[in-house]
Amino acid sequence: MPITDFLERNAKIYPTDVAIVEVNPENQPEENVTWREFNLIDTASESEKYRREMTWKEFDVKANRFANLLFTRGIKKGDKVAILLMNCLEWLPIYFGILKTGALAVPMNYRYSADEIKYCLDLADARMLVFGPEFIERIETVYDELSAIDDFFFVGDKEKTPGFADNYAQMTYYCSTTVPPVEIKDEDDAAIYFSSGTTGFPKAILHRHAALVSSCLTEQNHHSQTKDDVFLCIPPLYHTGAKMHWFGSLLTGSKAVLLRGVKPEWVLQTASEEKATIVWLLVPWVQDILDSIDRGDLKLEDFRLSQWRLMHVGAQPVPPSLIKRWKSVFPSHDYDTNYGLSESIGPGCVHLGVENIDKVGAIGKAGHLWETAIVDEKGKPVINGEVGELAVRGPGVMKCYYKNPEATSEIIRGDWLLTGDMAKEDEDGFIYLVDRKKDVIISGGENLYPVQIEDHLRAHEKIKDVAVIGLPDKRLGEIAAAIIEIKEGMDCTEDEINEFCLSLPKYKRPRKIIFASVPRNPTGKIEKPRLRELYCGGSLVEAQISG
Repeated sequence: MPITDFLERNAKIYPTDVAIVEVNPENQPEENVTWREFNLIDTASESEKYRREMTWKEFDVKANRFANLLFTRGIKKGDKVAILLMNCLEWLPIYFGILKTGALAVPMNYRYSADEIKYCLDLADARMLVFGPEFIERIETVYDELSAIDDFFFVGDKEKTPGFADNYAQMTYYCSTTVPPVEIKDEDDAAIYFSSGTTGFPKAILHRHAALVSSCLTEQNHHSQTKDDVFLCIPPLYHTGAKMHWFGSLLTGSKAVLLRGVKPEWVLQTASEEKATIVWLLVPWVQDILDSIDRGDLKLEDFRLSQWRLMHVGAQPVPPSLIKRWKSVFPSHDYDTNYGLSESIGPGCVHLGVENIDKVGAIGKAGHLWETAIVDEKGKPVINGEVGELAVRGPGVMKCYYKNPEATSEIIRGDWLLTGDMAKEDEDGFIYLVDRKKDVIISGGENLYPVQIEDHLRAHEKIKDVAVIGLPDKRLGEIAAAIIEIKEGMDCTEDEINEFCLSLPKYKRPRKIIFASVPRNPTGKIEKPRLRELYCGGSLVEAQISG
């Protein structure tokens, strides 16, 4: 069955129940109001700019309208339609409208530059682009080079619609609400997602409909969503992580809230007002919330949070010290972490489980419907406890890298997907990430795994964030350099850091300390290519190494 069947089922069973809420705290009014259809065409009031909501019936109707609009523009099964939007109420109906035509949805990173937008549209063979006001200037920069795009749809105020685009709301308002008569099979292509680009330019990841459905089943199995749950979603929907966690809400017909902003007070305020029971956070946001509470900027008694049952983290290695801090502040919360990558349809191929809090630091065991293995360079399983590459097998493995058979063959071995992550398994079968295969630092013949050094440093009370990279060294080949971001209002010296690292084996201690901000992408991953570009080039590196 296609994933669109879940939406149509919810529209029939729960037509008037709220499906999606969008909250934009920057536009907070004195009173909240409910969104209605006409606001997509007419200018919204200040209250409606703060909070909009949509029922399951409205969700399905809007998806049908967009699907039928696509048909009028010649979109057919197998075509590609790109989405370039910030999180908003329109995002998911547009996504499902594309799927209902049998076309492929192509979500795009909202941080892409104009050149990256063009590159990804060309790579995916997109015929249509749906975009928001934040991207007008970038699209105009490359518009003359986007000859393959037949139509542009603008999601926003009709008065601000650029001349080269049609207004989404106006064009869909009078379209048919009937379900498109398209047969969709499990093995049909469904979506193209792009890799995060942490190891170079993005690759186009092709997934089938069966993979989307499997992620619904995996997510609900892991987090036990029911109709009564409310999921607070903050990360971007273009990424598999956010959307596939939301699939648990889709499967159960429960409410989800899209929060546009990551300030700690906004997270707690929205969780309080919307009665959120499940909140998925990234490591930096967890850190910011705890720091705000520690400073007294936020007082828990100002919020209604007793219904909040689960906080889970993913998208990057999670420091055990951070979760211990969280549990000390929120002792009643269940905690979980999920591991995954876009090539495995996002989170869940490895899963810790709320019952395994004593194993915090591990990413867990094989997730629901998944198998795992840790293998050597020849693809053979390593001895328990040894470091090898993590491989996964299950229904969410990508079909291929679109138009890139060479890259596909590098990571697909039969039914297995090589993740590029180095890992080891303990005596109980729990998997621990050691580092990205390409991030391993070879210093004087020793393999250094940056994640292990980063985890140690994050336990320092003055450190907010840290990234460890290799810098070139004539004698050792590479040395470990720690880029350290200090907490607001605190001072720290290199001597303090070096003393804190004395408990590490000598070969693991960072040989260079750099106090600077740590860049992360929208899914929370440290942008190590950016750091290498910044610190591994020319005289700057030479000066730092010799300093």
